[in-house]
Amino acid sequence: MQPVRLGYVKYLNTLPLVEGLATCRDVSLHAAVPSHIIDMLSRDEVDIGLASLIDAARSPEGMTLLPVGMIGCDGPTLTVRLFSSRPFDQIDRVYADTDSHTSVVLMQVVLEKLYSRRVEVVAFDAREHVVVSAGESASGGGVPNEEWPETLLLIGDKVVSDSPPAARYPYQLDLGEAWKEMTGLPFVYAVWMCKSERAGEPGIQLVAALLERQRLHNRGRLDWIVSKRAAERSWPDETARRYVGELLRYDVGEREREAAERFIQAATRLGLAPDRALVWADSQPTA
Repeated sequence: MQPVRLGYVKYLNTLPLVEGLATCRDVSLHAAVPSHIIDMLSRDEVDIGLASLIDAARSPEGMTLLPVGMIGCDGPTLTVRLFSSRPFDQIDRVYADTDSHTSVVLMQVVLEKLYSRRVEVVAFDAREHVVVSAGESASGGGVPNEEWPETLLLIGDKVVSDSPPAARYPYQLDLGEAWKEMTGLPFVYAVWMCKSERAGEPGIQLVAALLERQRLHNRGRLDWIVSKRAAERSWPDETARRYVGELLRYDVGEREREAAERFIQAATRLGLAPDRALVWADSQPTA
């Protein structure tokens, strides 16, 4: 059997899910930013992907969620953060990091619920500090002249390793914490998933079981993983330990499933996702 191709993200937060898989002959690892993995799945460039939750609902091809690991939180996330130079109830436009589709939608859900704001979203390359494509969305002087735009959604390791200047952004909002305050639920950013038509394949099921075992194995050696990997990602050791060991969640339980459905419903109400229920592997009919 050919190795099952896994699409994953090279952030610190994925290490508890993928550390150790590189030496497994049953899988091959293919790194990308979160927003690209759904396309890799659709084009059959990978067989299983750790993709943004919103993409499972938006994909024109059916996707099945594999409850063998996720990236989530149950309160503050630390690395999904809205930065603003003005109060949140006064903002009209957000320059959004292009790395994560789910985080962009969560930002819109939170702003509408907490501050009654429906904002314009401008795609922003947070690594190069440039607008991805100005087009009509940046009309009216939307393209920033300064290095950091007026209001910015930033996700991933960049929040720590390339943090914006605090003086520029007196208003900051952790979106995981905001969701928890709104709903009392955890939040799910990304889940292992595959095309629904392939969910019953023996190779997919074999590797899904492997992913579950590796997650459980890594749960018992988080300190070792952090000490080995944090510095190469420009994370302070103590911050990395708190982030991976305390703030993030990796297990898919009933509350996480409820939270995922709640988020998709909220996105649907705002016209940001189709009215489509999520499909989990263990709810699939057996052949």
